[in-house]
Amino acid sequence: MMTARSFWCFLVLLGVFPLVTRAWMDVDRSRSLYSDVGRLHQEDSKRFEVTRRKVPYRQDSPHASCEKKYCGRGSKCVLNRDTNQPECRCVEDCKSSYMPVCGSDGRFYENHCQLHQASCLQRKKIYIIHSKDCFFKGDTCTMAYYSQLKSILLDLQARRQSPPSSLAKDRVAQKRFLIEELFKHLDLNSDGHLSSSELAQLMKKEELEDDLLGCTLEDLLQFDDYNNDGRLTLQELYTAFQVVQLSLPEDQRVTVTTITVGLSTVLTCSIRGALRPPIIWKRNGVVLNFLDLEDINDFGEDDSLYITKVTTIHMGNYTCHAYGYEELYQTHILQVNVPPVIRVYPETQAQEPGVSASLKCHAEGIPNPRITWLKNGIDIVPKLSKQLSLLANGSELHISSVRYEDTGAYTCIAKNEVGVDEDISSLFIEDSARKTLANILWREEGLSVGNMFYVFSDDGITVLQPNECEIQRRIRPEERIFTSYEELCPRVEDEDTQSCLWASAVNVRDKYIYVTQPKQNRVIIIDIQTQKAIQSLDVDPLPTKLHYDKSHDQVWVLSWGDMRQSSPTLQVIPEASAGEDPHVIHTPFEGVDDFFIPPTNLIINHVRFGFIFNRTKQAVHKIDLETVTHIKTIDLKAYSCVPQAMAYTHLGGYYFVQCRRKRSAALQLIIDSVTDTVIGPNGAVAGTPHVSPDGRYLVSAEQGSGSINVQALTVRGEIKLIYDLKTNIHVSDVTFQPSFTEGNQYYIYATSHLQTDVLFVELSTGIMNVLKNLKDPITSKDWPWSSYNRIMKDSGLFGQYLVTPAKDSLFVINGRQNTLRCEVSGIRRGNTVVWVGEV
Repeated sequence: MMTARSFWCFLVLLGVFPLVTRAWMDVDRSRSLYSDVGRLHQEDSKRFEVTRRKVPYRQDSPHASCEKKYCGRGSKCVLNRDTNQPECRCVEDCKSSYMPVCGSDGRFYENHCQLHQASCLQRKKIYIIHSKDCFFKGDTCTMAYYSQLKSILLDLQARRQSPPSSLAKDRVAQKRFLIEELFKHLDLNSDGHLSSSELAQLMKKEELEDDLLGCTLEDLLQFDDYNNDGRLTLQELYTAFQVVQLSLPEDQRVTVTTITVGLSTVLTCSIRGALRPPIIWKRNGVVLNFLDLEDINDFGEDDSLYITKVTTIHMGNYTCHAYGYEELYQTHILQVNVPPVIRVYPETQAQEPGVSASLKCHAEGIPNPRITWLKNGIDIVPKLSKQLSLLANGSELHISSVRYEDTGAYTCIAKNEVGVDEDISSLFIEDSARKTLANILWREEGLSVGNMFYVFSDDGITVLQPNECEIQRRIRPEERIFTSYEELCPRVEDEDTQSCLWASAVNVRDKYIYVTQPKQNRVIIIDIQTQKAIQSLDVDPLPTKLHYDKSHDQVWVLSWGDMRQSSPTLQVIPEASAGEDPHVIHTPFEGVDDFFIPPTNLIINHVRFGFIFNRTKQAVHKIDLETVTHIKTIDLKAYSCVPQAMAYTHLGGYYFVQCRRKRSAALQLIIDSVTDTVIGPNGAVAGTPHVSPDGRYLVSAEQGSGSINVQALTVRGEIKLIYDLKTNIHVSDVTFQPSFTEGNQYYIYATSHLQTDVLFVELSTGIMNVLKNLKDPITSKDWPWSSYNRIMKDSGLFGQYLVTPAKDSLFVINGRQNTLRCEVSGIRRGNTVVWVGEV
């Protein structure tokens, strides 16, 4: 077996270790690369976990089942004899090959396989480190000194003979020229080989002993004599100094890889060449090789990039290049397909003959699913007529005048290239004298508490049915809380009328509403079924913001402490939908001015991480929502960014951070959730970010200028500007309304901070319209709890109504017709609104 020193060359040939030669003109770049990756290597880069319906696949044979099972390096897929199911087991034997590597555990391994096998057996992450300590411990000429030796040799040669001016723009050609001339200088007998005696003779002749940091010219033979014949050729010297002839076929400069969510994929770099240096992989300009990522965690012997359990956050561009040769690179576009996930509405409805009925089906997937309908298992397309029609690309089935024979089970089927999903919406046609159980449930129970807006105002709580603009119930300030028998809004001394003060409210699975009373230092729990206040929870002083984390069934509470926000705290109410023994947990986070938890949708139904930030510090802090612990801090000082607001899209996994800066213009930053790295500014965009429910649109509104910037987030992880709208509306709040004419499209509705008009925009076209004279908004003085002094609240995925408050009334907007539906008077400061869907 040969020595580790004589086989150091193989490490380079196989791409195990990047050479750290800081040759002339490469010194600064090498230092920058390795200082950056060394820093990044220490960071614990984790990601959002997304779960969704699994894509079924056939298991016709044992081979097929193992084909779908990804096992990490050091393990292999085998079939369990008892269950006949595929499982991963550590490899028992490694091939006999001597290609030594250093492990992160400080041990020396004879090859890759042994390192990965040890990692598997010990059940801990052992990765290849880019230190040579375990190879050359105790040697006078270390790898670092040897790198400097080569740098010195090139510098000396450049002084003897500068490259010709014709090579001024080609750094590789300049370096090749210098090495050729250096070889001639070292080859004293001009026989085309460098021997130990020649190198020793030249060392003595030029008196270099004191200049080479404990190394000698003979160390060129020790480190870079690849065939171990005791002589160096020009080709071996080229390789020692990383001058390699590389190639990349023109038709492979850009490749597209499409993978189904949940599977694993391998991206292979097509750059070729004899003695090719190691391959460096980047995503959004960030080097991936040295990040200990959860899902991009292995680079094989051929330097391929492995991504396990691909999700939509992984889509986007990945580039590869040989180390030291960034000019020649390959781009891999990763596109992630997602099988359809659908929701129908209503699940059951009962109608009387002669009225109209609609059955709706919302489908999400990548590519966009195609929707078809069956009635009692039979395709309805041949029966389409004026009476029976499909709207919005098939997402709504409309019956203009129902008859008894329209009773049936209507199946919505959504299909795309990678899967299919279906659900049933049932329709019963019966006259009022023959009510069935379904009719009773839908008409009397469903409409009594569901499909309502709950408006929290000075006068208490108003339950509003928007279709008829009918107030279903008023919960007065003097009504009692069920468990404590306290008044809902205690009377304040020296005030003539008893009134309420609210700040924030959330819907918890259409079972409860949690709402804050900042001056009472408590959270009130409203039971939706009984429409009564059932309990109050004492929290830290001045609770001003709530958020319901559906993934973990938690309500997060931000309290200011006082009106100066001098002692803010963040608390959590666990098991919020359980309804039994609710309690408050204090988090360990201090100085929290605001927080952000990404929303879920049909495709992304679990979120692992959130963010907290302080509006005086240039950083955001990543937290684990389940364990309520701090994960890492993402520094924004390089951009002088004090975070104001955040948004997130699962398409490419981007966070958008609105920044305030003291001495320069505002901007918006993009953070990549795969690497938790700041990519840079989002072009010239500077407004408050809002992402559509399906993650496909980013709308950024600037309050001061009135500018509304609309960008598309593509299924390839790209961010593309669609248009920039110039308005005179100082935007307070923005919400999204699904289109009723075009599937997978949205309108946005925007309220004004100061004015009485409401703007609505069709996102696909940019066509704007205005609803005028919706009375003056609540003043900022009367609404100190947030910058949204006039909210716009939608009615969920299938709703067509929106509400927005004025000072002393509430306006209901018909989103299907983009018109004002009605004004409900007598509702003062009703700026806290919750929508409750079908219960």
